[in-house]
Amino acid sequence: MSKRDYYDILGVAKGASAEEIKKAYRKLAIKYHPDKNPDDKSAEEKFKEAAEAYEVLSSPEKKQRYDQYGHAGVGGAAGGFGGGGMNMEDIFSQFGDIFGGGGSPFDSFFGGGGGQSRGGRRVAKGSNLRIKVKLTLEEIANGAEKKIKVNKQITCKTCDGTGAKDKSSVSTCKTCGGSGAVRRVTNTILGQMQTTATCPTCHGSGQQITAKCNACHGEGTVRGEETITINIPAGVSEGMQLSMAGKGNAAPNGGIPGDLIILIEELPHETLKREGNNIVYDLHVSIIDAAIGASVEVPTIDGKAKIKIDPGTQSGKLLRLKGKGIPEVNSYHRGDEIIHVNIWTPKALSSEERALLEKLRESPNFKPQPGKNDKSFFDKMKEYFE
Repeated sequence: MSKRDYYDILGVAKGASAEEIKKAYRKLAIKYHPDKNPDDKSAEEKFKEAAEAYEVLSSPEKKQRYDQYGHAGVGGAAGGFGGGGMNMEDIFSQFGDIFGGGGSPFDSFFGGGGGQSRGGRRVAKGSNLRIKVKLTLEEIANGAEKKIKVNKQITCKTCDGTGAKDKSSVSTCKTCGGSGAVRRVTNTILGQMQTTATCPTCHGSGQQITAKCNACHGEGTVRGEETITINIPAGVSEGMQLSMAGKGNAAPNGGIPGDLIILIEELPHETLKREGNNIVYDLHVSIIDAAIGASVEVPTIDGKAKIKIDPGTQSGKLLRLKGKGIPEVNSYHRGDEIIHVNIWTPKALSSEERALLEKLRESPNFKPQPGKNDKSFFDKMKEYFE
């Protein structure tokens, strides 16, 4: 089933300001928050849907990609990329700033706070990592699998991320009873509300450590290297960002890892040039081939292809190889290869060649005949794409 337009979900116009988008999301988050609508699956889905829309439209980069490509520019793709399918943990950890807190947007609005939720308790989330991945035109056209070594914070193997020296050094937090959160009742404009906040004693872990791990000094994480396999979908473009959930920095004390943000960088091709989803190639043919016709080979992103040069072909003529361009992200549609024909003129001639051309010069067929079809390359390109 196709997704709804993010602007429609938040009820804002496409040209809405950042403040208008934030205000619209805040209103919906309060209306559909699970604490206000217990056991209401419909309200929960609308709450998630609004958060997903805000996650894209509140980011200038993601908003630009969404405006240009729609859901394909930010949506799910092979390899775990995309902005869709947000869960409650993502929402509560990422959008606390909407109401001035760090946990559930609803909790912080009414005085609560905390980190991300796991198993009913708040835990810390690791920071995101950003890396650049360079791709050739062939890799962009066909998709690619990249194995990247990433230097980051990883879970301490000595203590398995607990931060404790051994099992005897860990005890249940007495303040929260191991839940990682404390509850309180607050009087609000909507009436009396029960909210949850991160335990101030254990900071959401639900445990207290009496002796710290010697390897990580109680943090639960150490600096290390991880080899990550990235499956990049076909059709990505320069500047596009993809994300892999949970592949960022590990969180302290067994929390939830951050995300890995992948920035796409295109490497220039030796002979082909990308124009959107189309490929452009400058073909040079001799004046003889252009005059009497020929069969020539041209490069494509899939290998070589033979094309026919018709007799009388003029310099600047555009030929098309359908479906030989770049595919759209998450789509079966593929661009074309546009071949721009250039007539090559020899600079050095033998006396015999010169004499032959002198004779041909007088022929009416070798006299220039400019007319309405004598258009510039840019005019022809404009006509082609229109």
